[in-house]
Amino acid sequence: MNKRFEKNVVLITGSATGLGEACAVRFAEEGADIVCVDINERENIKTVEDCKKLGVRSVSFIRNVTDRSGADEIISSVIKEFGKIDTLICSAGLYTGSSIEEVTIEQWETIIDINLTGTFLYNRAVAPIMKSQKTGSIINISSMAGKTSWEASFEYSASKSGVIGLTRSMAMELAPYGATVNALCPGNTLTAMVKSVARQIGDRDGMTAQEWLDMRANDCPMKRLAEPWEMAGITAFLASNDSRYITGQSLSADGGMVL
Repeated sequence: MNKRFEKNVVLITGSATGLGEACAVRFAEEGADIVCVDINERENIKTVEDCKKLGVRSVSFIRNVTDRSGADEIISSVIKEFGKIDTLICSAGLYTGSSIEEVTIEQWETIIDINLTGTFLYNRAVAPIMKSQKTGSIINISSMAGKTSWEASFEYSASKSGVIGLTRSMAMELAPYGATVNALCPGNTLTAMVKSVARQIGDRDGMTAQEWLDMRANDCPMKRLAEPWEMAGITAFLASNDSRYITGQSLSADGGMVL
């Protein structure tokens, strides 16, 4: 594979599993050094080891993205060890789904805190670095739920819509410094989180998890769900020199679900 990110440093939140893990491996395959941030120590260390096997440097930080001081401390450590950050990918996220009467304030605050505030904290922490470097890429993982909504997705859809708004403002802030900020809005992708959603909602609606996944695939014009590696490829494009004139966008990758 082409080493177009050789000597680059990529920081990824939510790197232990799912899209974050796929992004870590994809950028490592293309030569980047990888900084992995996640709360799941065992799986995050596995991601780091997988990256190292590809011949790059990789380190693990075990922190919750909602830790108010965590982002600043991690960014400071990365600059001391690697000297720069070329790309930030904010992939940490969580889904819960309930009818409006069942959404507790604790549930609402948890999802907003992880999906939106956590993304904000890392965007804010890396912004001075990219301003100083006069280059860089931020890719915030939103969702098709940030552009449309359905029942029992109140807190999740609100958080992902917020990520799109945050992305636009960050793009305006960093554009004069040569850095780009974009949001990726995946459709249903075969990650551990989506499989967990399938079990949760499928059980609520009297279906097996596989029946729910099959239904979601049939709803999609392409008649299938996405694979994590497909989303990782899009983040690589958004971090590459081929996309230097793209900023402030929320790019849908959902098989035609939201048109």
